[in-house]
Amino acid sequence: MAQTAAECKEERRLLVDGCKSLLIRKPPSGYCCERLRVTHVNCVCPIITPQLAALIDVNYAVKVVQGCGRQVPRHFKCGSKLFLSLTLLIPIICIA
Repeated sequence: MAQTAAECKEERRLLVDGCKSLLIRKPPSGYCCERLRVTHVNCVCPIITPQLAALIDVNYAVKVVQGCGRQVPRHFKCGSKLFLSLTLLIPIICIA
């Protein structure tokens, strides 16, 4: 079932609030990892602009998401960034 615009907005808010420490490269908290695992990629990736994507360190993002137990398929595209991962990880969550 697709999420409504309001549900997606709330998911993004919870993700950003829960994972702010990642901006200064602190390890993710348990709550941040939970948010990374449960946030729907269809709520996040469509809002990733080229400008925002340019600020994302793909290798770091993959490591964090993988470390939190979420998989991203090889060559998965989220927003305007193509994430190349040698492991089979589910959608990368680009913090927006």
